[in-house]
Amino acid sequence: MEKSVVRYLDYLVVEKGLSKNTLESYGRDLGRYATFLDKRGIHAPGGAGLTDVRDFLRSLRDGGMSVTSTNRIISTIRGFYKFLLGDKLVDKDPTETLETPKKPLRMPEVLSMAEVDALLAAPSGDTPEAVRDKAMFELLYATGLRVSELVGVKAGNIEFEVGYIRVFGKGAKERVVPLGESSIDAVQKYIDSARPLLLKGRQSQELFVTRLGSGMTRQSFWKIIKKYAAKAGIKKELTPHMMRHSFATHMLDHGAELRIVQAMLGHADISTTQIYTHVETERLKKLHKQFHPRG
Repeated sequence: MEKSVVRYLDYLVVEKGLSKNTLESYGRDLGRYATFLDKRGIHAPGGAGLTDVRDFLRSLRDGGMSVTSTNRIISTIRGFYKFLLGDKLVDKDPTETLETPKKPLRMPEVLSMAEVDALLAAPSGDTPEAVRDKAMFELLYATGLRVSELVGVKAGNIEFEVGYIRVFGKGAKERVVPLGESSIDAVQKYIDSARPLLLKGRQSQELFVTRLGSGMTRQSFWKIIKKYAAKAGIKKELTPHMMRHSFATHMLDHGAELRIVQAMLGHADISTTQIYTHVETERLKKLHKQFHPRG
């Protein structure tokens, strides 16, 4: 077993050019695997079967290893057997039908309604920057856009009369997201009064611009939202993406269907949106308690 591991690590150095730290990590993972097999009387990688690999992984989880770390070790062992098969050092791969454990869904942190209200009210006054920032916050919360999508909005992407915005998300996929009155009013005010003052006669396709006449960047918006979060008294580590999570959570909390939120967020797969299903579950529990005769 030891010779096979050394041979594989040599291959990784020569063919893959992996760093020293990565090689050490691979070596530790395979060393643990070899020790486990040795205790079972299996002294060569070809002598292990699927049950042995599963039992090894179960021992890691029972020892408190996280799903992320377990999946890393699975990847290491799979790469090991792929190499051995290629060099005809084994005649079967015990990991071929092995399933990778799924990571538990972790609910992202969101703002409360009161915190959202405080943030939206933070850009006060009629300076061009304040009016712009207010419009950006209102649009972000109204639509759940990614920050890259927000700063990439073109001046002609918003249809004010029918109340929606055309968004080009990942993979240049277009989607249409409806707007509420608050966001429409804020953006219209920005276009009418603040944007011309920022541009000073210059031309730009970008909807949100800076005093230099250039489009807003993700980095600049990050600094802006941090500044107003402090002004609003928000203690949470606010990130632009937290507004997207807040949008989705609040939509579901007020009765929107998961599929509708999926479409508005631009998730190709419903499973991506299912990190918010705890909201649906809590709402169903409240409805059950409210209307069930023995609730």
